[in-house]
Amino acid sequence: MEYNTQRPHMILPEYGRNVQNMIEHAMEIEDREERNRAARSIIEVMGQLNPHLRDVDDFRHKLWTHLFVMSDFQLDVDSPYEMPNKEVLNEKPQSMEYPKNKIRYGHYGKYTEKIIKKAVEEQDPDVKEHVKRSMANFMKKQFLVYNNDAVENHIIAQQLSELSNGELILDDPDTLVSTNQVLKAYGINPNNQNNKRNKKGQNNQKFKKHKKKY
Repeated sequence: MEYNTQRPHMILPEYGRNVQNMIEHAMEIEDREERNRAARSIIEVMGQLNPHLRDVDDFRHKLWTHLFVMSDFQLDVDSPYEMPNKEVLNEKPQSMEYPKNKIRYGHYGKYTEKIIKKAVEEQDPDVKEHVKRSMANFMKKQFLVYNNDAVENHIIAQQLSELSNGELILDDPDTLVSTNQVLKAYGINPNNQNNKRNKKGQNNQKFKKHKKKY
């Protein structure tokens, strides 16, 4: 019995062993015209085995590229496309540089900090006031989505001032959108949150009551 581990390595296993054998056979054909016909037939078989490639732009070009790759770029045929360069295909992509900027509050995100910075630079007082209040409400929504719990308005005002280096001061934080409105907007029942907090507190009291003293 012959095992797959004893057979030659398959470069693109998604096409199967038979397609690999067909390509190796085509490479042995001496007559160029017959070899070209064999290559075109193999392309048709490869397209039928991978119909999802039809959704790719210029899928036949991709099939011909796979044909040359599976032949280790040794198949000499007249392709409607230029044979790909082996060195280019094997070239490793450059390492992607990730941003190294630190985010002071992760649940607000970097774009919140950028918008606040732009708001500080705004010269029109009316626009600046509108952006300040809109960002405060947005920060409260982000805080509640992240923590799924209540938050005091003065905390939002304090963090807004901190992120703006003291430039955006919310004089009336109690006018921010209510916690219940935010929770309902995200499909969270505020009563369930209150019940969970009450139940948690009751469980803690029971635990303290029954806790053994040593």
